Amino acid sequence: MTVRLYDSRAQSLVDFTPLEPGKVGIYVCGPTVQSSPHIGHLRSALVYDQLRRWLTYRGNDVTFVRNVTDIDDKILVNAEGTTEQWWALAYRYELEFTAGYQRLGILAPTYEPRATASIQQMQEIIQALIERGHAYPAPDASGDVYFDTSSWPAYGELTRQSPANMEAAADADPRGKRDPRDFALWKGHKPTEPASAAWPSPWGEGRPGWHIECSAMASRYLGTSFDIHGGGLDLRFPHHENELAQSTAAGHGFANYWVHNGLVNVNGQKMSKSLGNSVYAAELLAKARPIVVRYYLGAAHYRSTIDFHDGSLTEAEAALERIESFLDRADRRLADTRFAGSGAEVVPAEFAEAMDDDLAVPQALAVLHDTVRAGNAALDAEDLHQAASARGQVLAMSEVLGINPLSPEWAVATDQPAMVALATLVDRLLDDRETARQNRDYQAADRIRDDLVAAGITIEDTPTGAHWSFD
Repeated sequence: MTVRLYDSRAQSLVDFTPLEPGKVGIYVCGPTVQSSPHIGHLRSALVYDQLRRWLTYRGNDVTFVRNVTDIDDKILVNAEGTTEQWWALAYRYELEFTAGYQRLGILAPTYEPRATASIQQMQEIIQALIERGHAYPAPDASGDVYFDTSSWPAYGELTRQSPANMEAAADADPRGKRDPRDFALWKGHKPTEPASAAWPSPWGEGRPGWHIECSAMASRYLGTSFDIHGGGLDLRFPHHENELAQSTAAGHGFANYWVHNGLVNVNGQKMSKSLGNSVYAAELLAKARPIVVRYYLGAAHYRSTIDFHDGSLTEAEAALERIESFLDRADRRLADTRFAGSGAEVVPAEFAEAMDDDLAVPQALAVLHDTVRAGNAALDAEDLHQAASARGQVLAMSEVLGINPLSPEWAVATDQPAMVALATLVDRLLDDRETARQNRDYQAADRIRDDLVAAGITIEDTPTGAHWSFD
C-alpha cells in the first residue's frame, strides 16, 4: 500500500511519492534555543521520528535534517543584561534539547545545522530575490532587507489566506517597508546589539531574519527541491508561509509536501508562559521512565491536539507494562525450546495499513495490543508456535514506534539504581515466600504475596519459579 500523508498545502490526504524512488529528504524546523525545551518541543520531535522510522521500515533511505536556530531576537533579548554571551546561552539550551531528544530515543538527525553556519547561503538567496525583483533594501540605509510580498502573487497559498487579511509582520522596524506585511530577510545591526551578533553583507553589517534561515539550511542540505517539510502547527504562519514564498520566488522547487503536527494543551488549556502552565522536558521526564513518556507523547494521532493531565503518564505506564509483561513471559516460556527466537520480526498487515494511512498510530497501537492479548492467550494454551509468532510481531511493531522495551536504548533506564534496588528487595521477598511454602507456612507465604500485590507488583508462579512484574 502507498503511504498517504495529509499535505497542509493541498489540505487533503495525498499519496506520498518521493522525488527519487527509495530516497526521502525531510526537513523539520528544529528549536529556537532561547530557553529550556517543553513538552510541545518533545512531542513535535517525536512525531517526525515516528515518520522517519516508518518510511525507513518501508525501505526508504531517509535523509533527515533538523535545524537549530541559534541566532534570533529572543536569544539576544534573553542574554541581555546577563554575564552570559548570547551564543553561550544558545548552546546551553541546545544541549538541553539534545539531552531531551536522546532520553526519548529520538534518532539523531542525518544533519543538524546551526543557522549561524549558513549565513553565506542565506545571503545568496537574498541577493537572488533582490535581482528577481522580490526583495528590496530599506531606503534609509539601515541595512534591513525585506521580502516584497506584493511581488509574489502566490503569497498566502500555504495557509489559504489573502494578503489583504494578514496582520502586519512585526519582525523588524516597519519604517523601511513598502507594505506592512513585508517581512525581514536581513536585519541591520543596531548599536544596542552585541557586535558578535552581526555579519558583513552587501547591505551592511547585520544578521538574518528568522524565515530565511530555514530556507537556506533546507536547500543547502537537501537541495532546492526535496520531499517533506515538517513542523508544529503553530509554524504554518508566518514562518512556513514565508519560507515557501521566499524559496519559490528565488526559483527553488522547495518542499513537495508540508506536514504539521498538533499542539499540546495542559489540563484543557493552551500551554503558555502567560498562564504559567508550561510543562518543561526535564519536569516531564522526571515523572516517569523515558520510554513511558515516549509512549504517551506518541500514542495520539500526530495531527491531533493532546492534553496533558495528572493521569496521562499513569495510563501510558499501564499500557507499556502490558507489552513488557508479555515479552518477559514469552521469553521465559520459550527459552530452551525450539521456538526460542523463531518468531519473524515483521509487522502485521493491519499495523502496516494503519501506519501507511497518514501515520495512524492509535490504530497501529490497537493492533499491537491485540497481538499482545493473542500472545498471552497462546501462552495460556501452550501454543508455543503462535506465542513465538506474536512475540516477533510485537517486537517489530514496538521497534517501529520506538517503544521496544528490549531495545538497547532503554537498557540504561532499567539499570537505574532505584530499579536495581527494587529488584533486589522483591527477589529476596520471593525467596522468603518460597522458603515459607516449602516449610508449609502458607500464612507467611500468602502475607508476602499480598504485600507485594498491594505494592502494585504481580506475582506469576511457573514451573521454573515465581516471576514478578508491575501491575
